[in-house]
Amino acid sequence: MIFITIFSTWLTNRLNATLLLQRENNMAYKTVSFKLPTDYSTNSLRAKISKELGIKEFNFEIENKSLDARKKTNIHWLVKVVVNSPELKHGEDFKRDELIIPYKRRNKKVVVVGSGPAGFFNAFALQKAGFKVTLIERGSDVKKRGQAIQNFARGGTFDAKNNYAFGEGGAGTFSDGKLTSRSKRISHEKQFILSRYVEAGAPEEIMYMAHPHLGTDNLRKIVKNLRVEFEKLGGEILFETLLEDIVFSNSTVKEVRTSNGNLQADALFIAPGHSAFETYKMLIRNGLPFRTKNFAIGSRMEHRQELINKAQWGCETLPGVKAAEYRVTSKADGKHQVFSFCMCPGGIVVPAAAYEKTNIVNGMSFYQRNGKFANAACVAGIHPDELAGKTVSPIDAINQLQKLEETFYNHTQSYSAPACSISDFIAQKSRNSNLKSSYPLGLTAAPLWQMLPTPVTQAMQAGLIDFNRKMRGFETGNLLGLESKTSAPIQVIRERNGLVEGYDNLYMIGEGSGYAGGIISSAADGIKAAMHFIGE
Repeated sequence: MIFITIFSTWLTNRLNATLLLQRENNMAYKTVSFKLPTDYSTNSLRAKISKELGIKEFNFEIENKSLDARKKTNIHWLVKVVVNSPELKHGEDFKRDELIIPYKRRNKKVVVVGSGPAGFFNAFALQKAGFKVTLIERGSDVKKRGQAIQNFARGGTFDAKNNYAFGEGGAGTFSDGKLTSRSKRISHEKQFILSRYVEAGAPEEIMYMAHPHLGTDNLRKIVKNLRVEFEKLGGEILFETLLEDIVFSNSTVKEVRTSNGNLQADALFIAPGHSAFETYKMLIRNGLPFRTKNFAIGSRMEHRQELINKAQWGCETLPGVKAAEYRVTSKADGKHQVFSFCMCPGGIVVPAAAYEKTNIVNGMSFYQRNGKFANAACVAGIHPDELAGKTVSPIDAINQLQKLEETFYNHTQSYSAPACSISDFIAQKSRNSNLKSSYPLGLTAAPLWQMLPTPVTQAMQAGLIDFNRKMRGFETGNLLGLESKTSAPIQVIRERNGLVEGYDNLYMIGEGSGYAGGIISSAADGIKAAMHFIGE
């Protein structure tokens, strides 16, 4: 059983201000931790605090909350709270963990490309600092984008501007909305991001949950509210505007050419995500330095959520907890690591093609995570050179990946997902064609073990056998389609602040740069680049 480790996240700016005021009024505070039943109430927590500290008059805020499920017979919440009270004689010190963005009137014009987490928070920070920021997005606003995606999921036509990859908010808007990050060097940025999400309508629990998530339903509202705030600050956002070219004077960006006209720029920040293949190719043609790197591909696994709950908890439901998660890894064949990625409890598998006549899948969950199925990517880490059997250039790596995505479309001549059972994939035999799934466009029974590159198939088979040993009933699930968007196969060569090597005012940020992954780390990458430019 996986133990959900507590990742410390300090209090909101509001709580910091409240505690400071109370400190000035001789109200001390203390932190205290409890083990609580999964269905505990606020009143029961208050009673615990009162008894532990021997006080009656107090306020409290939750600082951290995580689920300890190491023992199925004793699953409980680990809750750390900050308590403040005039009855406390001795208090504790606390520190502010805030990102300070210095404001002054500035005349420089900045263009930011891409409205995903990296691009948006980069543009937001620059606008707060006083720059004149124009944010361009190849897709439409989130409402129009949502309508196009809904139409596609019902069997309608594919929209090249508005899909699960492109449009306001980036790919993360139509996902589970996970807000975890492995980086330990972004605490100030992370606090800033989470606070902005709460102000835009996110549940306050994201400030303290060990594994916070927003759900796609919350994210669609949040990205709109953030955009409105950006515009109130004076920022401009241009939808349905594609970056087509860049005009340089030696190593300096002078002009940005888009599908809707040209923009003057004193600085350009590009946050394209890892699906914008034509943008990558344009940048490479312009001489930007890229290199190939390891990435991961595979398929998406899907199980009944009750099976995952039982494997993780020992029961099919657990009061006070939405749905069980899992994270599994394996050394597999000894040459490639195989791991689960982007696990969506109670979620659905979605058709995530970024381009017409390509067929890939991804996962998405709503905030309540109350769907019948659980899904996660099962991918193997690999290098583009190994896939090709020779050394390849960055453009070759992109073309190779795009060709693979096209072969999955060609197999069905549609956006139906090629699929097989996990047990059939391991045995390399087609035995079970009665596959149940959340995927909206239907499944087509297919030998995925033949469709994926041989080294990926071999590694996944070894990895899935290992997963079966770790989680009872795991082999009864299914594998769907091609999962090819865990990360980019190429990486720009840049400085730590995001500035592209050899250029004066050109930055690449977020997942598309090859240095970030996920909502929080991508947004933080954008903020760090903005703060560097602000400090120049």
